[in-house]
Amino acid sequence: MKIIVAVDENWGIGRDNGLLAHIPGDLKYFKETTLGKVVVMGRKTLESLPQAKPLPGRTNLVISSDKDYQPGCPVYHSLEELFQALEAYNSEDVYIVGGARVYEELFDCCDTYFVTKIQRAFPADRYFRNLDQCQELELVWEGPVQEYQGLTYQFTEYRRK
Repeated sequence: MKIIVAVDENWGIGRDNGLLAHIPGDLKYFKETTLGKVVVMGRKTLESLPQAKPLPGRTNLVISSDKDYQPGCPVYHSLEELFQALEAYNSEDVYIVGGARVYEELFDCCDTYFVTKIQRAFPADRYFRNLDQCQELELVWEGPVQEYQGLTYQFTEYRRK
């Protein structure tokens, strides 16, 4: 499995159930990377999407402890249920897309981490693990620095050693 996430300089990922910055190039990268794949997310992440609807062109799987939650895509109420469902898919095609709790719960199950690094600090209330401090991971790729309306950002890839 893989993780895809956008972080600020402090590894912040969100505030008030939303993204820290709206960067069209990052949204395009996310779409191109996950299109045709399986995306796993928490309930709050799904509810933060446009019209709170599953992402088109992807198999959406949601983790939620709410037994009555019915968003129009499969919902799993435990990691065990999720892992049973994921057996039907190639793990290379599974992307964890948030939020913070889901990232943390599935962090050790992943081998590749696609991180968009936004070169600014934002007020955040949700954070991702600082991969530069993870001994078991290494930075294997950095794309060119890009800019959008004064924000600079860079696509990176980390892998387990």
